[in-house]
Amino acid sequence: MKAGDFITDVVHSVAFLSRLPVPSRFFSDGDDVSMRRTARAFPAAGLLIALPAAFLVVLLATFDASPQLTGWLAIAVTALITGALHEDGLADMADGFGSGKDRARTLDIMKDSRIGSYGTIAMILSFALRATALASLIETLPARTAAACLIAALVMSRALMVWHWQALPAAKTTGIAAAAGQPGTSERNIALATGLLLFVLFTLHALSFVSIVIVVAAAYLAAALFGRLCVSKIDGHTGDTIGACQQITEIVILITLALAA
Repeated sequence: MKAGDFITDVVHSVAFLSRLPVPSRFFSDGDDVSMRRTARAFPAAGLLIALPAAFLVVLLATFDASPQLTGWLAIAVTALITGALHEDGLADMADGFGSGKDRARTLDIMKDSRIGSYGTIAMILSFALRATALASLIETLPARTAAACLIAALVMSRALMVWHWQALPAAKTTGIAAAAGQPGTSERNIALATGLLLFVLFTLHALSFVSIVIVVAAAYLAAALFGRLCVSKIDGHTGDTIGACQQITEIVILITLALAA
């Protein structure tokens, strides 16, 4: 893996996963970088995406802002930066899976841009659980350490979404995920290794090694169980389930970090 290629993949990942501006020179004419290769850099992109929210956590601590206010604002910032990309996937998945319909109808519901009751509830719970867990970390830990834990959660969850993408077959032949293809074993391994390394680096000063293992195991278990649910419901993954996997694992990571801190 060449360093220059990986940097290009990071920039492409940031452009795909967020609304952050990126240099146009990384998107020159004839650029044939595929999304399936770019996926290996999703965790590194997650680090860049998390920085504004992490900075906000530290900044608000200097004004003695309440942990709950800080937690909600920080999570809101992450949603603004990503354009609520993953939240949208979670909502679509919840509407489809919650409908109780057959596979074909479930996929149709997930494709519908309108949000239903299950999707609304899923998004409310996602914001509430993440903001409350982050607030608990801010109450328990120094602001910089809590901010580092937030970065770790956003990084690791994006590694696990690559795992979900690679592990499951495409549930349909159309859509962004199907058109992009699937990351290979090498790309998955790089994403997981990068995510795990960054997660340990950002949490080692806050948690014991045993606690880190427990948090990572909980996140992997959540991703695995969600993957089994996707297979039982729609026989694979879609772009929506990839986004939902990121949300679910981020929630689990932040909650387990709050419990372990």
